[in-house]
Amino acid sequence: MKTDALFYRLFQALPGLVFELAGITGLNGRDYRFRSEEVKQTAFRLDGVLTPPAAKSEWPVVFVETQMQADDAFYGRWFAEIFLYLYRMEPVRSWRAVVIYPSRQVERLDERRYGSAVELPEVYRVYLEDWVDVPAATVGLRLVQLMVGKAADAPVKARQLVQDSSASTELPQPVLLDLVETIVVYKLPGMSREEVRRMLELHDIDLRQTRFYQEVFAEGEARGEARGEARGETRLLQKLLARRFGALPEWVGAKLAAAEPAQLETWGERVLEARSLEAVFMA
Repeated sequence: MKTDALFYRLFQALPGLVFELAGITGLNGRDYRFRSEEVKQTAFRLDGVLTPPAAKSEWPVVFVETQMQADDAFYGRWFAEIFLYLYRMEPVRSWRAVVIYPSRQVERLDERRYGSAVELPEVYRVYLEDWVDVPAATVGLRLVQLMVGKAADAPVKARQLVQDSSASTELPQPVLLDLVETIVVYKLPGMSREEVRRMLELHDIDLRQTRFYQEVFAEGEARGEARGEARGETRLLQKLLARRFGALPEWVGAKLAAAEPAQLETWGERVLEARSLEAVFMA
């Protein structure tokens, strides 16, 4: 898996991590939604856009790019995408732009054309090399340090993360375990996922016994008793999917409404292991 794909998943789970890395204050990252967006009728596609709630008109839209490889054409392409997006954006919002590099050595900046552009107050450049040895107080920063740190340090850091009970206050345990396992598999490509789970001492953990799973299913069971078993299972699965993957598209609601109880049960068993929303509903 490419590093930028890892960051994409990380920012989906923890949108506020972008603000933390960039030093942007005064915004509630939990209310933002991270996704990619295509600029209509062009070949441009913005890999990462943090969109605020519609009701928060004063909050900016935030463009996010992880640039792990040197690219002489990056700034020209990125600024073109951003300003075309802003030109077509409705309703009008203010904006921020954050580019994340592994190190300053990777950045390629043509000072003649874009030197003043990167100095705009809306533009933030983040260098992960600055965060490697910084004491990390949040799960998001600890995950970043696990990702960019030395491979030899990964097993210890990963075990500390998954065994830290306070981490579940920021991320549901299944989501945290999924991210940690994926990062370690990336850092140590010679190991299988099962070997990584043994290394992290996860072999005795049943995800269905986690607080995340129990809270959601307890709520679903209560609703099922009050409104009928089938309807309760549908609402339960919808809640679990939303907690796992974020805002749900319309097609998910249609599938859930038309499903038989046996199908709902099958989908429910896949939620905690599936890597994407589409994978839950695969044939």
